[in-house]
Amino acid sequence: MVITIAAHKGGVGKSTTAVHLASCLSRIAPTLLIDADMNRSVMRQWATKGKLPFKVVDERQAAMYTRQYEHTVIDTEAGADEDDLKAVVGGCHLLVLPCTPDPLSIGALMSTIGTLKRIEASRYRVLLTIIPPKPNRDGEDARELLEKHGLPLFRRGIRRTVAFQRAVLEGTTVDQVDRTGLASLDYDRVAEEMVTLVDRYVRRSVTA
Repeated sequence: MVITIAAHKGGVGKSTTAVHLASCLSRIAPTLLIDADMNRSVMRQWATKGKLPFKVVDERQAAMYTRQYEHTVIDTEAGADEDDLKAVVGGCHLLVLPCTPDPLSIGALMSTIGTLKRIEASRYRVLLTIIPPKPNRDGEDARELLEKHGLPLFRRGIRRTVAFQRAVLEGTTVDQVDRTGLASLDYDRVAEEMVTLVDRYVRRSVTA
């Protein structure tokens, strides 16, 4: 399974999503995370302490390692253009598009969706991230808007919590810093849905 995380705009939880989906997949089978973001956020902020339950390499090392792992998660650079997206879509089973519930992020997402439609890509899902707690309705309003435009969304979004900041500082995943398990529950549910989607896509391609 190859999962790619992409976003036109920074600050939407792209690397956080890559790390936590890789962590979820690593419970199923050996998982590799390829840090292809020029900022090297995962390698420089998370992986240096050696606490992550999966291997992290940059894209220059990927060819050496990919065959050793059953699952691969790719954290891409922000701001991909049409040619980049063509390559990304052709190289993964599912493209995950994180988006925060604010006008700038949604606007950038819509631009990306427009490009994906032009290249006739279909294997992608939008993931709402950094959703503020209730009674704030930004998350619900963003979901309603995106669904109104017919965009494919994960059923679950990622709620904002300080536990994610602690996870970055400690170089680990959020389930290791929040013993209640509540902070990691959202990504667990997203990962379950993601596995089901990829399985469906693979079966379709085999029978096509």
